[in-house]
Amino acid sequence: MDSSVLIWIIVAVVVIIIIVGVIVLVRNQSGRKAEADRRRAEELRGKAQEVDLEAREREASALRAQADAAEAEALAKKAQLDAERLRRDGAERASDAESIRAKAQEHLAQADRLDPDVDTPKRRNS
Repeated sequence: MDSSVLIWIIVAVVVIIIIVGVIVLVRNQSGRKAEADRRRAEELRGKAQEVDLEAREREASALRAQADAAEAEALAKKAQLDAERLRRDGAERASDAESIRAKAQEHLAQADRLDPDVDTPKRRNS
């Protein structure tokens, strides 16, 4: 065997070892990158779940606030209706009181007309 052939065989073996080393190195790096990407994706999924949970909580809070507002509006409407009813009752009672007062005045006037001791304009003229 000639020395140049031996040198070419050694160079070929060294080149093959370098190529295999580069392939192994690239695979290890891509494997580490894939694992880092997996971890990052898992973190993002966790954050997405947290954000989704917060959004659901806010939606529930908004629905509760809307329900509270509707309840307050219903109570206000009921209070307004009660106030209107009480105003009508008050006006009716005032009218009744005025009617009773007018009757009382009529009775007093009639009593004054009947009572001989009360000085009335009609008696003064007679």
